[in-house]
Amino acid sequence: MNYPASVSHHAFMIDMLRADKAFASEYLRTALEDLDNPEDRAIGLMALRHVAEAHGGLALIAREAGISREALYRSLSAQGNPTLKTLLAVLHAVGMRLSAVPAAPSETAPAGVTENTPSP
Repeated sequence: MNYPASVSHHAFMIDMLRADKAFASEYLRTALEDLDNPEDRAIGLMALRHVAEAHGGLALIAREAGISREALYRSLSAQGNPTLKTLLAVLHAVGMRLSAVPAAPSETAPAGVTENTPSP
């Protein structure tokens, strides 16, 4: 890609996400980890919005996902709270799917229990 001396970060990210499916997948996977933390949830939602923009724009993705454009804009805003149905439909429309990975031990262990400490 050939860019002028100055290009907006947003435009650069959309181009990168459009050009490289593996990059888009890793970008989204990393950002969606932030959905676990309510203080950082907007990061994951904005990343999904960026990926949707890179795959034809929000209007096209909304049509393919079977939801209204307005609902998609609200769901993928910094204050959004998409349903699981919306999240899955958008991921499907951009050619991705939801998956799960084990949480880090510190994220799942009850207070006072370490990885080597048997639980009661």
